[in-house]
Amino acid sequence: MRWRTFFGEQRASVLFLLFRWTQPMGCSAVCSRIIRLLFKVIPQGLCEQYSCLRIRNFVKRSRHEPEILIEGSTAVEVAFGLHWYLKYWCGAHISWDKTGGIQVASVPSPGSLPKVEDRGVKIERPVPWNYYQNVVTSSYSFAWWDWERWEKEIDWMALQGINLALSFTGQEAIWQKVFKDFNIRNENLVNFFGGPAFLAWSRMGNLHAWGGPLSQSWLDQQLSLQKLIVSRMIQLGMTPVLPAFSGNVPAIFQKIFPSVNITKLSNWASVDGDPRWCCTYLLDPSDPLFAEIGELFIKQQIKEYGDITNIYNCDTFNENLPPTNDPKYISFLGGAVYDAMAKGDSDAVWLMQGWLFSDQAAFWKPPQMKALLHSVPIGKMIVLDLFADVIPIWKTSSQFYGVPYVWCMLHNFGGNIEMYGILDAISSGPIDARVTQNSTMVGVGMCMEGIEQNPVVYELMPEMAFRSHKVKIEEWLKSYSYRRYGQANNQMEEAWKILYHTIYNCTDGIFDHNKDVIVDFPDFGPLSDANVVKPHLWYSTEEVIHALELFLSAGNSLSKSRTYRYDLVDLTRQALAKLSNEVYLDMIGAYRMNNISKLTHQIEKFLELIEDIDTLLASDDNFLLGTWLESAKKLATDEKDERQFEWNARTQVTMWFDTLETNQSKLHDYANKYWSGLLKSYYLPRASSYCNYLLQSLMDKQVFPLEEWRKNWFSYSIRWQAGTESYPVKAQGDSLLIAKALFAKYFVN
Repeated sequence: MRWRTFFGEQRASVLFLLFRWTQPMGCSAVCSRIIRLLFKVIPQGLCEQYSCLRIRNFVKRSRHEPEILIEGSTAVEVAFGLHWYLKYWCGAHISWDKTGGIQVASVPSPGSLPKVEDRGVKIERPVPWNYYQNVVTSSYSFAWWDWERWEKEIDWMALQGINLALSFTGQEAIWQKVFKDFNIRNENLVNFFGGPAFLAWSRMGNLHAWGGPLSQSWLDQQLSLQKLIVSRMIQLGMTPVLPAFSGNVPAIFQKIFPSVNITKLSNWASVDGDPRWCCTYLLDPSDPLFAEIGELFIKQQIKEYGDITNIYNCDTFNENLPPTNDPKYISFLGGAVYDAMAKGDSDAVWLMQGWLFSDQAAFWKPPQMKALLHSVPIGKMIVLDLFADVIPIWKTSSQFYGVPYVWCMLHNFGGNIEMYGILDAISSGPIDARVTQNSTMVGVGMCMEGIEQNPVVYELMPEMAFRSHKVKIEEWLKSYSYRRYGQANNQMEEAWKILYHTIYNCTDGIFDHNKDVIVDFPDFGPLSDANVVKPHLWYSTEEVIHALELFLSAGNSLSKSRTYRYDLVDLTRQALAKLSNEVYLDMIGAYRMNNISKLTHQIEKFLELIEDIDTLLASDDNFLLGTWLESAKKLATDEKDERQFEWNARTQVTMWFDTLETNQSKLHDYANKYWSGLLKSYYLPRASSYCNYLLQSLMDKQVFPLEEWRKNWFSYSIRWQAGTESYPVKAQGDSLLIAKALFAKYFVN
């Protein structure tokens, strides 16, 4: 086996990248097929404007020499070139392990690798940046990752051509060191940092202490992990985006510096404004101390990691409004935020999430928006048009008033598991933005809150950072189906046409946060108007059921494919979840008609659906609660941390935030998941409890006892969050047989 890699000082190896991605099936599955590739990094002279890649046939002088030469500006472009070649010449497919993993059965053996055109293939980036992550992805998806998992993610990033990514891990240990210079001891930070599953919102100043405190071993572990992460990113030619100071300070600052300008923020989603978690403290950017802290924080990061970037993220005004809408004051504040960065790094560029312009549009009118954007010299700020796939701000802000921006797809909220997307917007949105007159677009990005879902969306989106023209989706999906399953299949091709025009064609302008009744149960009595509101449904369920039928028909030839099994389970889950919403509404309707017999029948059907979906999910390794919980416990160094981490993991995906006896968190079920174990042990008891009260109140001709049900359910939820029972981490059952049985049970008349 002879690989040849040439990456100069970057020392990055696509060989090792592929080793890591093929571990589940053994390296021989791919390495034996593509051992005759030559990789070269050519930093200068290869590209016309930005970075690029080139794939050429290698002129062989002997049968042992390489067959294909892949060159690129950095190792990222080389890795993307390899991925492009594997996809479009060899029919291979690479997705996250939890969405089916890698399919390389179609890659030819050595000596018969497909040739490219004689002149070769050259792909230039039409914009310089391919961006990745949301500030909350670190909690919804990355909270329990070790270096092994991070290593594979960085590989995946390289294969997708990502060259600009947030790198937020370990910053709490940096803050410890910075705050020491201001006479703040580690014990003063116990009620400042949130727990591991809630750090994103602690960092943004939305909450403090919830899920904490953090042990020193955790802080040290995360800092060591961050050093590995940024080192690997740099080796591959990526630019890490490090955090900058947003003004969030511990409460003790008020005592140590009584004369500084500190504002106590309002309650953010906690029950009754509980001071133990809510109402954090924001140091005003206009205060001289702000620049001093901001400078030290950036310099401390440079000391720890080296001078690895000039791009820093800061979202001071993300879901926290300035004290006034006066444009002059907003301009002053923005300038102060940037000055703090520039004092730490004279070449600093401020990367800002543009979520505030969507989420708080009533405040950020043109004068206010322009004041903030122009508070920094043009070229020293990059705005992430975070929600451009649904609400493109570049269209309503004159291209962000001349400020460079990245066209981003947000797509996922809360790390929910829901088949959803807008493939046409992905194909056309970045192109339309880039070619518009006076465009200031400098990149394409993915800003999902949670990853490892909807693989088709995350296959297409990164390509748009390299494409200069719109994609013809139906043609692309035909190729995608072949690559994903390793063979052509007419039934699957037809199924994907249906999914394209239904599930992946959400054009109603409503962003998708999964509100299916099973995973986001209504906290209302059965007579409340709120109980007749249907979860978001933007497509014909009948058509999707037909697509599922086609999936099942293809099962005999595809059942051994991990990618097929994942898609089959996900699509069956989707169809059953939408059916459960209908059954729930029928259940409420029966109650309102005082029909005990019909109510009993609908209750039985609803609860049985939950159990059946759990059984379906249990048949695939990628839909298991146990995996999430065990990954949390694995990072613990002692029993105390293990208990705390498991509580964090359980709480984030259920109640999320605090609760009282009859008043639950406003964010309950925000991070809901369709995971086996979670349905049977959490969602099913909740639904059962509600249904029992529902039926009993109708039989007794009494008003539904909402408060009593809440007491019963919330007490159960709190006990579940504190539980330690284990759940399977390995699949049980045959996905195809289970899906066929459920289809016959629920969809065949």
